[in-house]
Amino acid sequence: MSDFLIAPSILSADFARLGEEVDKVLEAGADIVHFDVMDNHYVPNLTIGPMVCEALRKHGVTAPIDVHLMVKPVDSMIDMFAQAGASYISFHPEASEHVDRSLQLIIDAGCKPGLVFNPATPLHYLDHVMDKLHHILIMSVNPGFGGQQFLPTTYDKLRQVKQRVAQSGRNIRVEIDGGVKVDNIRSVAEAGADMFVAGSAIFNQPDYKTVIDQMRAELAQVNA
Repeated sequence: MSDFLIAPSILSADFARLGEEVDKVLEAGADIVHFDVMDNHYVPNLTIGPMVCEALRKHGVTAPIDVHLMVKPVDSMIDMFAQAGASYISFHPEASEHVDRSLQLIIDAGCKPGLVFNPATPLHYLDHVMDKLHHILIMSVNPGFGGQQFLPTTYDKLRQVKQRVAQSGRNIRVEIDGGVKVDNIRSVAEAGADMFVAGSAIFNQPDYKTVIDQMRAELAQVNA
């Protein structure tokens, strides 16, 4: 899959002007709205819930909303976010008692399912569920806070995931989240990612379009 998708994380946006921020970043060329849901239980932070997702839809956001659930337990939240307008929903295998069942709940709710791997989470969770996945999200930082540095061990993990996807013969996206910015996005793509979550790298800049254009220019050089 050669088309690259940029998914700004609203965790780094100005929450006092969230609708306007999302409009601006989509106008600047973003493809997807990434939505970080933290429960202060599975991860050490508390962020946003389904009402914010629903509010963005009511505001007029039509782009895909990519909900990353960092919550435990996870199943009860799936339907709430599907009802609120989520497009993609991913979760961490450690947060689910039955990974296959949680994936099926996402599918049954009409959303596209993903599985998320923390830096120290082994990939064997993929062994029996590749047939259900729309995307695999690799965390290149430990989840909980924005603005962290990209962990270099992630490159090898991305290559392993890309190899598994190729062997499966399935059209599964490989998403990356954590410390992605203009100066490393090309090497991240070369390792296997095709969907890029970027928070502070975009929202902390004065002009979102400039950053996204720079990211696209870097991605255009992959396999060029």
